[in-house]
Amino acid sequence: MSNYKEFLTAADYVKKLKTTPTNDELSVLYGLYKQATVGDINITKPVFFNFKESKKWDSWNQYKGMDRYDSEVKYIMTVNELIQKYDTL
Repeated sequence: MSNYKEFLTAADYVKKLKTTPTNDELSVLYGLYKQATVGDINITKPVFFNFKESKKWDSWNQYKGMDRYDSEVKYIMTVNELIQKYDTL
């Protein structure tokens, strides 16, 4: 069973939210997206003073071991929560 079509729709929709999600919310989305599309993290952690890349690594690494299906489902659910938060009148 696949959620790929819904996952792609959610990934596209999140770019169109009326309000930009917080950095923490974007971090969750990034980690889930990478886990769903690439799988377990496959790069070494950047040095700490490269804060942005280090933060992205941490975001992805927290979902290590989660399978593609579950990553897609969690991503879709997170986007739905953001829609409720940011796209309601």
